This record gives sequence, C-alpha cells and structure tokens, in this order.
Amino acid sequence: MLDALKVVTIVVVGVMVGVEFSVAFVINRILKALPDDSCLSGRAHGGRILGAVMPFWYIGSLVLAAVWAIAGWHRHGAGLVVIAGALLILSVIMSLLLLVPINNRGKTWAPENRPADWKEQANRWDRFHYVRVAVIIAAFALLAAALV
Repeated sequence: MLDALKVVTIVVVGVMVGVEFSVAFVINRILKALPDDSCLSGRAHGGRILGAVMPFWYIGSLVLAAVWAIAGWHRHGAGLVVIAGALLILSVIMSLLLLVPINNRGKTWAPENRPADWKEQANRWDRFHYVRVAVIIAAFALLAAALV
C-alpha cells in the first residue's frame, strides 16, 4: 500500500510541476508575444481556470506527501519526504501571500478595465512564480530521491 501511495504522490506532484513549469516557461512566453489585449485576455482566462484547480492540486500534493511521511516514518527516505513536504508548505504559503492576490486581481481584467500597471503586476506574478516553480521542482526531486 505504501508503494502505491509513493507512486500516486510522485505522479500528482510531477504533473503539477509540469503544469507550473509550462506556465512559467512556455504559456506566459506565448502570451507575452501576443498583442496587449490578447495577452491580457489570455492571462485573465488562464488565471480563472488554473486559479480554480491549483489550490486543490497544491493541497492534495501536500496531503499525499504528509501521508507518505507518516506512513513511512521509519523507512529509508522519510527525511527527504519531510523536507519535500516542508517545501510544498512553503509553496502554498507563497501562493497565498504573493501569487493569489495578484491572480485574483488579474483574472478580472479585460482590455476595457485593466489598470495602468497591469504589465508590472503580471511581471511581478511571473517572478514570484519562477521562485515557486523552483521550490516545487526541489520538492519533486526530493520525493523522487526518497524512492531510491
């Protein structure tokens, strides 16, 4: 049963990392190459879609890592899983304090109601997101290392 939990955790966290990496290094670059109105609309739509899904994904990943850490406490790699869980906690805190406030504003923006500093806010979100991606990649790597 613990082996199945490990696989599910690795897959869930790994796919989350892939989505967030894609947002940071593919989707946002595509959107930035579009005209301002299209970029703004794309970011707002993406913020609505991912803003609805990602909280469950982040919390679910954290819960899976916590269950793995508890269930495998006296087994090899438990320390790595605990550190990965701490990094996932950090990613949730970063999300709540830094990224969600910007996303909540940005997902309501349209060409006719955008603030004058929308690009600066979007760039700030991107910078915070790069850091968050690095944190969850580190968590994923630690979870993978805990398997071996």
